Amino acid sequence: MTERLRAVRGAITVAEDTPDEVVSATRLVLEDMIARNGLSPDDMVSLIFTATSDVTSQFPAVAAREMGLTGVPLLCATEIPVPGSLPLCVRVMLHAYMPADTPVAHSYLREAVRLRDDLVDGDPT
Repeated sequence: MTERLRAVRGAITVAEDTPDEVVSATRLVLEDMIARNGLSPDDMVSLIFTATSDVTSQFPAVAAREMGLTGVPLLCATEIPVPGSLPLCVRVMLHAYMPADTPVAHSYLREAVRLRDDLVDGDPT
């Protein structure tokens, strides 16, 4: 089986900008991304998190650290504030080594399903 570096995308909205909600929502989307793609920490190369400018109470990367992803490099950034864009949103790009012949399963949850309805194949929680 040939592996290659792949990018898994995900996003979720937070109900409100509180530290607990940011961490809880980010954990939910990360767990979904990891489960859908059968990943382990050893597969992961890095994670990039972006948040809309109305999410400032906590770094989304805290969720990854609390999940035990202590050996994976993490980066947080602010999403470009495009007028009319989805508010209270955390986006994730997870880089991992995965089988080259297996489709990547992206994860868009809650209101973030609107960002990429072409990639959503399940019930947005």
